[in-house]
Amino acid sequence: MQRWTFLSNHGRVLLCISHDPEARLRDIAVEVGITERSAYAIVNDLAEGGYITKHRDGRRNRYEIVHELPLPETPERDVAIGEVLDTLVGRIAK
Repeated sequence: MQRWTFLSNHGRVLLCISHDPEARLRDIAVEVGITERSAYAIVNDLAEGGYITKHRDGRRNRYEIVHELPLPETPERDVAIGEVLDTLVGRIAK
């Protein structure tokens, strides 16, 4: 059977950031199972798409997820990324 994953690497990076907004690219890469260069590219994709913002904190970055943006693949675009992340990490909706 071919190996498959439930979430794309972009989704998995969002989950990593959701768990630890101060995660280093190296940590994200290890957690997702990708190269540091791929993690960098995905974080930049997410930032350019408006799904995360990056804040410089000394020598480190801190990431913030923009929870109200819709999932990119839903036709109606009425499901916010924050709702999905909250469900996946087991948070209670506010």
